[in-house]
Amino acid sequence: MLLTTIGFSKKSLRSFASSLQQHNVDRVIDTRLQNTSQLAGFAKKDDLEFILELLSIEYIHDLSLAPTETLLKAIKQKEISWGEFETIFTDLLQERKIETKMNELLGDRVPCFLCSEEKPHHCHRKLVVEYLREFDNRIEIVHL
Repeated sequence: MLLTTIGFSKKSLRSFASSLQQHNVDRVIDTRLQNTSQLAGFAKKDDLEFILELLSIEYIHDLSLAPTETLLKAIKQKEISWGEFETIFTDLLQERKIETKMNELLGDRVPCFLCSEEKPHHCHRKLVVEYLREFDNRIEIVHL
């Protein structure tokens, strides 16, 4: 079972769409807390939804996969380390029991978990898919 992740920062719309198509993604799961900011460019909710519709890719925005506003602020303002963020966010995923939504989120699709960060190394989308893999060892993760 393939789970992909992608960040839209520093990507053109063309490279973003091409990456999704090359990996046969048919569902994008938006893990952002805020998805309507003008800074999001083509990844602003309404625009992204329209683009994905043209590509025959389903769009879902799931706030249970996003950090809280307080946690997001703390990491952005360097009030906590990445290690602390990982622990707190993973605990939040456990508390929210996101594993109970696996069938709903994944189904028989090739999903791609979306966030803004260019690379997955310090992004919560990586933590989400790694957490889900703990519940199904068939999951293979590819960061686009």
